[in-house]
Amino acid sequence: ENRTNSLEKELQKSVDQVSELRSKLDNVHKESLTDPLTGIANRKAFDNALAAAEASVAEGSDPDSLLLCDFDHFKKFNDNWGHQTGDQVLRLVASCLSENVKGRDTAARYGGEEFGVVLRGTPLSDAKRIAEQIRHAVEARRLVKKSTGDILGTITISIGVAQFSPNEKAETAVRRADSCLYGAKQNGRNLVISENDPRMALLSTNAA
Repeated sequence: ENRTNSLEKELQKSVDQVSELRSKLDNVHKESLTDPLTGIANRKAFDNALAAAEASVAEGSDPDSLLLCDFDHFKKFNDNWGHQTGDQVLRLVASCLSENVKGRDTAARYGGEEFGVVLRGTPLSDAKRIAEQIRHAVEARRLVKKSTGDILGTITISIGVAQFSPNEKAETAVRRADSCLYGAKQNGRNLVISENDPRMALLSTNAA
């Protein structure tokens, strides 16, 4: 009986150790896919989401869409208020993205002051609506410098929207969304422009 009790204790100890190791591995994996500054997904996680969307659309599943978002005049903001305040603003925008996406979607810091959102099961029309919600949410936030209490006003973002097409590579969808983001910048910023927006055709004509 003593030996049995001893073996049970050893077994429980081993189970606890395995659970602890599994938890640590899960945390390490999560950290490897998280942007440390903003707390949302990082570029690696974003690329994984793009690959998953590409595969899903190729299989004929529901439509997936993509948003690319960029701050308007972020360098000027950083020059005026400093990088610490700039980091505060990055976290603010990340929170606006997180609040406006659902479970299967991925909101990520794409690079620098750029963010990307992969919207699963979302056609272009709904993606445009979500992009507008995000744009309004960012513009509505009042910025206050934590260290001094100074009112910094508001910031705005521009957003490009594209829908994944069957049998296309994810990077092709990214290029189309990026072109739309460029179109939003060229048309005055603080805008959402999608790939079917008439202003994109006009932009192409002017470039030619």
